[in-house]
Amino acid sequence: MRKLKLLAFALICAVFAPAKADEGMWLLQLMQEQNLADRMKAQGLKIGVDDIYSPNHVALKDAVGIFGRGCTGEIISPEGLILTNHHCGYDAIQQHSSVEHDYLTDGFWAKSRAEELPTPGLTFKFVERIVDVTDKVNQDIKDGKVTELNSFGSEYLKKLADEELKKSDLKGKPGITAQALPFYQGNKFYLFFIKTYSDVRMVAAPPSSIGKFGGETDNWMWPRHTGDFSMFRIYADKNGDPAPYSAENVPLKVKKHLAISLRGLQEGDYAMIMGFPGSTSRYLTQSEVKLRMDGTNTPRIQVREARQEVLRKEMAASDKVRIQYASKFASSSNYWKNSIGMNKAIIDNRVLETKAEQEANFAKFAKEKNNADYASVVGKIDEYVTRVTPLAKQLTYFTETFRSGIEFGATYLIFDNLKTALEKNKKKDIEKALEQLKEGYANVHNKDYDHEVDRKVAKVLIPLYAKSVPADALPAFYETIKTKFNGDYNAYIDALYDTSIFSNQKNFDAFVANPTLEAIDKDLAIQYSTAKNEMMKKLYEAYDKACGDIDLLHKTYVRGLCEMYAPTPKAPDANFTIRLTYGNVKSYDPKDGVHYKYYTTLKGVMEKEDPNNPEFVVPAKLKELYATKNYGRYALPNGEMPTCFLTTNDITGGNSGSPVMNGNGELIGAAFDGNWESLSGDINFDNNLQRCIAVDIRYVLFIVEKLGGCKNLIDEMTIVE
Repeated sequence: MRKLKLLAFALICAVFAPAKADEGMWLLQLMQEQNLADRMKAQGLKIGVDDIYSPNHVALKDAVGIFGRGCTGEIISPEGLILTNHHCGYDAIQQHSSVEHDYLTDGFWAKSRAEELPTPGLTFKFVERIVDVTDKVNQDIKDGKVTELNSFGSEYLKKLADEELKKSDLKGKPGITAQALPFYQGNKFYLFFIKTYSDVRMVAAPPSSIGKFGGETDNWMWPRHTGDFSMFRIYADKNGDPAPYSAENVPLKVKKHLAISLRGLQEGDYAMIMGFPGSTSRYLTQSEVKLRMDGTNTPRIQVREARQEVLRKEMAASDKVRIQYASKFASSSNYWKNSIGMNKAIIDNRVLETKAEQEANFAKFAKEKNNADYASVVGKIDEYVTRVTPLAKQLTYFTETFRSGIEFGATYLIFDNLKTALEKNKKKDIEKALEQLKEGYANVHNKDYDHEVDRKVAKVLIPLYAKSVPADALPAFYETIKTKFNGDYNAYIDALYDTSIFSNQKNFDAFVANPTLEAIDKDLAIQYSTAKNEMMKKLYEAYDKACGDIDLLHKTYVRGLCEMYAPTPKAPDANFTIRLTYGNVKSYDPKDGVHYKYYTTLKGVMEKEDPNNPEFVVPAKLKELYATKNYGRYALPNGEMPTCFLTTNDITGGNSGSPVMNGNGELIGAAFDGNWESLSGDINFDNNLQRCIAVDIRYVLFIVEKLGGCKNLIDEMTIVE
């Protein structure tokens, strides 16, 4: 009962005096209770908090949503035009690209609605409503309907969300779903009603030489000159409701879109960002930070680096492979470099020392409060870290190798069903299993898969995994390599990729024509996939067992930290729910003798140009526009063309594509990156070094109009000069 009475404490973190202005991914629904209005207005906000979010009327919140699976997008016209990052739209751009229509290289510009491209699988989600369900969860715990530990679990929270949706006036409305999530490590719970649109069409994308200018080299770095944007449009049925793609669908008449400011920005100007930050871990202990470094980041760096080395060579040698693997490589490379930068920044920014100091202060606080739970919680978390560290390393090596790295395998469960059907000689079951196998084969050998490239990846990663983990973490197929292939990895992998049923169409067709138990039993890909799955299950079970009651320990620790830091408000960790951050346009000094101003210009693109480096190629048309200074109304007062700028906003992955707005709530840019020096920011925010990198909206519109020739898109926007 004592724990339940303390559950409401999380908001005690939220009702006191201001803290440092810039840290915090704040919950929209708590802005009033956390007294954010006064602090934001002191920084330069000119509109009311109700204009940002209101449960009762349309606000800026209604122009922002989830783009695809892991980014943010904003609505920039009355007819559902979406602005997001180029790297967020990259999957879609790659999906539509081929050697004949290479939109990755050449860009894509729809000059009319008829030219906009349907993009199967792409969605845009709006938050319709946010409801506090903390009391409901606490009552269920009290009534014994769920244990406190299980109240964090997806099974209980999904059931809760489904029940609340059934009772809601939104029940049965097209596209509406509900999701319940814990906040402050389970000290608060909120329910989100989400409206999902599934007919989203590609409208505009600059060539990658603009949208990805700087590539891996500039990723996470400043100064930046990347035109990281793309545009899409939401289509709906004639009633404005979500509907699957249809030629009869029409552009969505949205209830809110963002006005665009061309007035520019100056050092110190107010800036706020609304979006869906994916994950932060600001409440970790010192030992848990070490776990992140050693158990996650280091193995990830090692495996991805090895895979990317193969992909770089293969992509450079073939346009077909380059297009097939462009999105995969970009996704892998992004958090490979992030992990490198995070480990470096943790050391450089003395994060471990800061955490140790916090724990010492917390121990004193616990003693003063005579709170036994607080006094023991850090030690118990340290014990958890000792238990899980070796398992965490093994799991990271495993997932990076066999789930994210190597793509080839066989749908062994379907083969199991086929075996049963063959043994019982059930013709219908055999036919059903064979049809499922055809789908499985097509899923492996999809348009973005190259069997020979994947073979080369496997020849690097399978031996690397063996060197990186203990013998008891090796799937059973390693014994096959040892006994039947004399330890020759290349020989095993060649046999796997050449002789298996799923290796090629010829093998597959021959098997389908005459499926036998013997062929299934001796197939290397089936053995490989079965062994891989068995080891994955074993590792996860061991890891889950070692975790014990860590969720409850975190719940106690966060509650205690909130108490200790009061009256300073604290924001909950990011969990891909809508948040607001606020700050200012600001330069910074990364080290002695170095000053970074707050903006970059097109001049820097030309200075970085290197025709021999694909990361720094500049399109001929952009060079022509630069030479003639044909910038139109988008230029700075001094005649230069702005490209990117810096703010002090608190962001992380998931914020990509988020709108950067001025004090009037007008769009001035789109967030796309953080800076190298503060990549430890997901764990410990540095108020001096933390910066958000955004593409200037004037550069976006300049590229759309002058390079893309899409005046049609400019004309449908609301532009403030």
